Amino acid sequence: MPSKIAQIRLVGSHFEVYEPCDDSFALVDALLADLTNLLEHKPKLCMEVGCGSGYVITSLALMLGQVACGTYYIATDINPYAVKVTSETLEAHGVHAELITTDIASGLEKRLTGLVDVMVVNPPYVPTPEEEVGCDGIASAWAGGENGRSVIDKILPMADKLLSDRGWLYMVTLTANNPSEICLQMREKGYASRIVVQRSTEEESLHVIKFWRDSDRLLEASETGTVNKIVPTRVIESLLSHFPGISLRRSGNSKSS
Repeated sequence: MPSKIAQIRLVGSHFEVYEPCDDSFALVDALLADLTNLLEHKPKLCMEVGCGSGYVITSLALMLGQVACGTYYIATDINPYAVKVTSETLEAHGVHAELITTDIASGLEKRLTGLVDVMVVNPPYVPTPEEEVGCDGIASAWAGGENGRSVIDKILPMADKLLSDRGWLYMVTLTANNPSEICLQMREKGYASRIVVQRSTEEESLHVIKFWRDSDRLLEASETGTVNKIVPTRVIESLLSHFPGISLRRSGNSKSS
């Protein structure tokens, strides 16, 4: 019986490509934790933004397996070495995905708008100087700019554009990214959210958050022409309860992985 997730020994490698680490494992664990829902969801199109070594997209394809045999997989990365390594990882596990070298999903908007049923993202979330964001090689995998949000804040509107009406987004965040604020921003776009996995290591505190379109918020948006941007206090308190010690202001802390 094939493994439900990618085997580390079969994951490709290159010195300029980010290897599977705690954040990668947390994202895959979140998908495993939500696997029953994913199997019932029967996604037609799954996409990973920033595929790195290919560990996550390969694991997702293995998890869905024969149950979602008609599922199509796409993975992107700005690093061409990552795209090559992902290809090797997929091939070693006997699964397939279309691989594209691009920044997030640049050039794919027309083709994919409103079609992605599941999107997985382990973004560059580490707070760094802005000039390091988007640089060549392995640094592009972690350099997140101010508060680690520079790339995340570009991914969110792209995800909103590409996700289908039943689309789900799974994203890794760091405490310094102010995940409660991210949830509030996505709520303004009509999304509900919940933490699937929360994990602390010696270096960082990670949250894997699942976002999905909230029918009540979308109905409100259609009736008013926009989503009401005044978020009730009870909603803010509910969100903050999931992120103890985090304020709604962006954290000024800097961490490195």
